[in-house]
Formats: sequence, structure tokens, C-alpha cells
Amino acid sequence: MTNAQSPERYIGATAVDTTGSKIGTVGQVYLNDATGEPDWVTVNTGLFGTKENFAPLTGATFTGDDLVLPFGKDVVKDAPHVDDSSHLDADEQEELYAYYQQYLGAGTSGYATSDTSYAGTEGSTGGTYAGIEGGTTGTSAGTAETYAGTRRTSGHTEGYDTSGPTTDDAMTRSEEQLNVGTERVEAGRARLRKYVVTEQQSVSVPVSREEVTVEREPITDANRGDALDGPAISEEEHEVVLHAERPVVQTEAVPVERVRLGTETVTEDQNVSAEVRKEQIEVEDGTQAGRSTFSDNR
Repeated sequence: MTNAQSPERYIGATAVDTTGSKIGTVGQVYLNDATGEPDWVTVNTGLFGTKENFAPLTGATFTGDDLVLPFGKDVVKDAPHVDDSSHLDADEQEELYAYYQQYLGAGTSGYATSDTSYAGTEGSTGGTYAGIEGGTTGTSAGTAETYAGTRRTSGHTEGYDTSGPTTDDAMTRSEEQLNVGTERVEAGRARLRKYVVTEQQSVSVPVSREEVTVEREPITDANRGDALDGPAISEEEHEVVLHAERPVVQTEAVPVERVRLGTETVTEDQNVSAEVRKEQIEVEDGTQAGRSTFSDNR
């Protein structure tokens, strides 16, 4: 057996094999009537976890939150089916023990054959059970059963009610919905930085200069006196100063514009996807041969 654990420890735990591969999710826990300790669990397997199979807790251990069973998923899925899962009688236990003993090996016989009651589902009339949704602890009149007010975890999701002594005859099917909003986060930063670059500019500037010209003037009565003022033959020089303009380059800093950073809001559509869980309701028709089921896939 495993170490003594309360039924709530098992309900909703992930059942795995010794290699860590998932078998399913624990839905119900069955207690030994004589000792009050968990003897059996049901494991939800199959598509969407809609099939329930019994598995013994002999040799089972907990690794973290996982319940490690000493056999694989195929062994659990092929376990004998129990029609009335509200209570295991001696014949049903013997059939299950005989099946699992071949996989548990030598030294695992000698199971207790007392009636076993369960935890995690609707009422039983022959033993102790836990996991019924409700808020009080009480005793049913005329029977030996007691129950604790804890919510049952079944399959791979937690329901809000289930048929039982504290609810009506309807079962609530729940599902998760996406609630999508937005949050403001820092997406990056922008900054202005000013630096100096040097470039070559060409500007056309008009400049002027003086050039020498020779003027000849004929001798007339008006200038004869100036012309004859001096020796008749002599050497002489006359000089004229020539002027020219040249470009002068100077620079000055002048403001040309002001630059600042601003923000604007741009709205776009983004697709968001996430996994959501929903409960499936399976119907078993006991009036027909075999097992007739359907799942609500709406």
C-alpha cells in the first residue's frame, strides 16, 4: 500500500506509470470499510478523460503531486468494468485483484476482501466516503456512512456541483472562457542625439580687380603747355597702384529649427490564442446492451 494519505490527497492527482508517462486523472477514492484507509482509485482515461477504470493503491507512491502506479496505461484501461461504482463488494474486488495480481507480481496477493467504500462521488449505503461537495460534516440516518464537505475533482477539471446527497438531480457543465485585455508595457526607447558633421559648400562670390589701361591723348592747344613742361628728351617712370578684391570666408552659427520627440498611438489587431478547458457530460444508458455513451461537444 501507499503511505496513509487522506482521500483528498488522491482526488484530482495525475496518475503516471513508473516511467512518468501519464495514465489519467484520479476521479474517485475508495476506502476500506475495516481500516478506513484508501484501497482503490478510479482513473479517468480515454478521449477527454471520459472513461473510468479502477486501479489498486498497492505499490503506489507519490512523487510530488503525481500518483505513481506500478503498471502502465494499457493495463488500467483494460481493467474489468464495474457496473455499480458506488460500492465495491467482495466479488468485484476479487475480480479486480485477480486481474491486477498478474501485473503486480509475486508477493502482492493477500488483499483484504472487506467491502470497500469510496470518496469523491454520489452517496453510498455501506461505508465511509469523502469528497462530496458541501460545507458540513454529518451522518446519514439509518446508515453507517459519514462524509466530509470537500469538493470532488473529477476528470481533468473541477465542477461546481455533482449529483449527490447535497445537490439536486442535475449536473452543471462548466467551461473556461478567454477574457482578453491589454496591459501597458515598455516596448522600446527612442532618443534624440545631436552631433557635428562637416560638409563642403560652394558659393559663388563676385569679386572685382583693377587692370592697367593706356590712354593716349593728342597734343592740342589746351594741353600743349603740359606737354612741353620739362626737358625735351629724358627718361622717366610713372607708377599706378592696382587693387583687387578677394573672397573672405567666415562662419557663424545660426538657429534653423527646433526638434523634439513625441508619441502617437497606433491601433492594430493581434490574434491571441490560449488553451481553455471545458467539461463534457457523458450519458450511460443502462437499459441497452453494452455501454452506450455520447459526449456533449457543443
